[in-house]
Amino acid sequence: RTYSGTETEGQLLNSFVQYFGDSLGRKIKRMPLIEETVLPGDSLLTLPVVIIGNGPSGICLSYLLSGYRPYLSPEAIHPNPILHTKLEEARHLSIVDQDLEYLSEGLEGRSSNPVAVLFDTLLHPDADFGYDYPPVLHWKLEQHNYIPHIVLGKGPPGGAWHSMEGSMLTISFGDWMELPGLSFKEWAASKRRNIKSDRVMPEEIACYYKHYVKVMGLQKNFRDNVYITSVSRLYREKDDEGRSHQNEDISTQHLEMEDGQKSLIKRNWEVRGYQQATDGSHVPFCLFAENVALATGTFDSPGRLQVEGEDFPFVLHSMSDFGAAISKGKLRGKADPVLIVGAGLTAADAVLCAYNNNIPVVHVFRRRVTDTSLIFKQLPKKLYPEYHKVYHMMCTQSHTVDSNQHSAYTSFPEHNVLSFKAEMKCVLQSASGLKKILKFSVALVLIGSHPNLFFLKDQGHSIGHHSNQPISCKGNPIEIDPYTYECTKEANLFALGPLVGDNFVRFLKGGALGIARCLAIRQKKKHELIESGDGGDGVP
Repeated sequence: RTYSGTETEGQLLNSFVQYFGDSLGRKIKRMPLIEETVLPGDSLLTLPVVIIGNGPSGICLSYLLSGYRPYLSPEAIHPNPILHTKLEEARHLSIVDQDLEYLSEGLEGRSSNPVAVLFDTLLHPDADFGYDYPPVLHWKLEQHNYIPHIVLGKGPPGGAWHSMEGSMLTISFGDWMELPGLSFKEWAASKRRNIKSDRVMPEEIACYYKHYVKVMGLQKNFRDNVYITSVSRLYREKDDEGRSHQNEDISTQHLEMEDGQKSLIKRNWEVRGYQQATDGSHVPFCLFAENVALATGTFDSPGRLQVEGEDFPFVLHSMSDFGAAISKGKLRGKADPVLIVGAGLTAADAVLCAYNNNIPVVHVFRRRVTDTSLIFKQLPKKLYPEYHKVYHMMCTQSHTVDSNQHSAYTSFPEHNVLSFKAEMKCVLQSASGLKKILKFSVALVLIGSHPNLFFLKDQGHSIGHHSNQPISCKGNPIEIDPYTYECTKEANLFALGPLVGDNFVRFLKGGALGIARCLAIRQKKKHELIESGDGGDGVP
C-alpha cells in the first residue's frame, strides 16, 4: 500500500497509542494497524467502543462513557409523582445504574423510544406542556466508570450542525438543544449580542457543541477529518473445547481456513477509513472494536424524487444552496416563482426564506392539508407561530382558491412532480390524474434526507425494521432493543439519534443513556470474570 504525504498510518494514530495505551494498561504496546491481508491476532489492541459520528449523539455518548453520571438532585421534586417515587427508591444510585425499563414504564412523550422519553423528562420536566422546570439531575464525574472509546467524525465536533443553513431558527428551543452538564443559556449569555428568541441559529448550536467537547474534557476521545470506508465483522477460531461466544449468537457464519479444518466465528469489529491531512492527502487507518456505535445522523444524502430532469442545475436539494442563490442575487427580479417541493419543516423554512425575500413561491406536496401526520399538527401554535403561518397559507392559498399563481404564495396539495424540463418548466399531476405545467425560476426539492451507511454490509439494509430496505428515520429506522439501543439483528452494534427515529436533540440523549448502561453492565461482568480467574475471551 502506498501513502500520500509525509505521514504514515502509524504516525497518524500515534496519539491514539499514547492515550489509550495509558487507559487500557501497560501491556498494550500499539494500536491495531494491519495490512490488508493480515488477520489480526489477540496481541493487537481492541478498543471497547468506536463511535462513528461526532454530532450531538456521539458527543453525548462520549460524555457518559467518560464517566459522567447523573444523580437525582437532593432538592429536586419531579412533577410526575409516580416517577419521583421511583427515583427516590434508588436516590443513592446514578440513573445509569438503575433499571431503565422500570423507570420509563408508563411515561409518554414525542419519541417512540421509552428511554428517550425518560431521559428527556428528567432533563426537561413537562417541557411539552410549556413549562421551563430545571433538570432534576446533577452530574458527577466518576473516573472509575470511564470506558475507553474514540469518536470519529468528518468535521469538527457538532456534526451536521456546522453545515446547516445559518439564516433559520432551530425548530427546538436553545435549552432543548443543550447537552448534559452545560446550560445553553449560561453559555449563550456571553456569546449572543441580541437575544430575540428562545430559539437559536444553527451556527450557535454548532459552536456550543464544539465548546462542550472542550470544556467537558472530551477532546482526547475525538478525531476530526476522519472518513469511514468499512465496518465489518472479524472472524476468530473457536477454542479447543468448541465453546461459543456471544458474537456467535447473532448471524453466525462459518468460514473454512485454507486447510479446511479450522472453523471461524464472528468476534470483533474492524473499522477502516482514512484521515484527511492538512495537505489534502488521505492517511489510511484500521481500528478494532468490541462494540461500534452508529451516531451518523441522517443528513448525508438528500431525498430525491427520482424523476426526469432532477439533475438539471436549477433543481436544488438543500437549503444552503437556496440560501447561496438568494445571497448572490440570482433570484432578484425574477418574474417566475420558486418551486418548493415538500411538506416538512425544511420546506417550510424555504417558504419563509423566499417569503421574507419577496420571492414568489409555488409550493407542491403530496399530502392533504388535513393529513394528521403533517409535522405542523404536532407543533403548538404559540411556540411556533411562523410554521403555523406557513401551514395556514398551505390551507388557504391553494391553486384552487387563488388562480393568480404569481402572487406571493400558491400551494398545490395532493400533487406529484412528474418531470422537470430544460426550459425550466415542471410537470405536475394531481391526485385525480390531471396534469399541469408550471414555469419556475429555480426548484427546491426538500423531501427529507437519508443516512449513508455505505460502509456497512449491504449498506445497513439488513438491520432496519424492514429488511433489505434503505435505512430512513421515519420509514425504516434501525431496529434496536428499546432499553440498550443494541441492534436486534447484529450483536455489539449500537445505534442512536435519527438512525433510530429520534430526530430531536432532546430525545437522542436517551440513546446515549441506554448504551452507556448496557456497556457499563458488560464491563462490570468482564471485570468480575477477570477477578475470579476466568479471563474470558475479551468480548464483553
